[in-house]
Amino acid sequence: MEYRINKRTGDRISTLGFGTSYIAQANEADAVATIRRAYEGGVNYFDLATAEGKTFPYFGAALADVRKNVMYQVHFGADYHTGTYGWTTDEEAIKRSIDWQLTRLHTDYIDYGFIHCIDELSDWQEYQDNGAYAYLLQLKQQGVVRHIGLSSHTPSTIQRVLDEAPVDMLMFSVNPGYDYQKGEYAKGSVEERTAIYRRCEAEGIGIAVMKPFSGGQLLDASLSPFGQALTQYQCMQYALDRPGVITVLPGMSSVEQAEHLLGFFCASEPERDYSVIGSFSPADAVGKCVYCNHCKPCPVGIDVGLVNKYYDLARNGDSMAAEHYHGLELGAGDCIQCGHCNSRCPFQVDQMARMQEIASYFG
Repeated sequence: MEYRINKRTGDRISTLGFGTSYIAQANEADAVATIRRAYEGGVNYFDLATAEGKTFPYFGAALADVRKNVMYQVHFGADYHTGTYGWTTDEEAIKRSIDWQLTRLHTDYIDYGFIHCIDELSDWQEYQDNGAYAYLLQLKQQGVVRHIGLSSHTPSTIQRVLDEAPVDMLMFSVNPGYDYQKGEYAKGSVEERTAIYRRCEAEGIGIAVMKPFSGGQLLDASLSPFGQALTQYQCMQYALDRPGVITVLPGMSSVEQAEHLLGFFCASEPERDYSVIGSFSPADAVGKCVYCNHCKPCPVGIDVGLVNKYYDLARNGDSMAAEHYHGLELGAGDCIQCGHCNSRCPFQVDQMARMQEIASYFG
């Protein structure tokens, strides 16, 4: 397992988290075994925006004895009073739902309490007007909620909420389809979505990735908007390479699925390589480095992807990016202009010119 630190909270979070989209499809014994296998494999971050209420006792049974070792992402606005998922901004309904969830999880605290599913500015206004936000802040003040999160699919709405709320973790839909305007939740332009990644990285807000496989569409050539299938490992690596991303939350409903996803950490670089998306990137994405590292190995030894990432973050206002850049063993100024990276880049980035530009920027 690999771990990343949420700069806002100091939490050490597994890069593979546990999404609950499908766990309700399993019977109780299989669900508990799946959750426990993920935990034993090093997963310590669990999302609880699930499809059905019966999921919560599964987690209580699987993880109550190791509660202090795991983190729960609980959504203020996900209502399970009918047994299945519903969305609400009513304060009293949320109070009942949170009490019900905590009882079944066998816990008395929430690691990340989420402002749930705010896709439109009107949702955010309703969330405040109906008392949902005030209740979340109240539990934060009482120590029941340790950190504040936000889930949304819409970059413009995310920017507004980040301006107005003390968000420590963002749950955002990240995959090549959505980033390239393909799919139901492909909201925002390439630049608008990139701005979210860079802002979160610069401000230390962690990103937990939902829908990394676009609901499974990217894994099936007949359903993929690109007409070509990607693998789970390719999608996971793509998401983990976006600035700000801490953890990816794919759904699991069997021990076998958990084992396969844990296998990501033993996978070879070719198995994780997602550079094929360069062949179907849109016009506004061509010529922009996505840090895929397909240009490796640099004959000199420059980490071209990381150099580009620190440059982009520095230009976006990340005060630490320059320090990280200068901490690299080799920088853009060490480029010998051999053209190796240009010849290998699937996104047609002129990295030779970029290296000169970056070297000049960092002085």
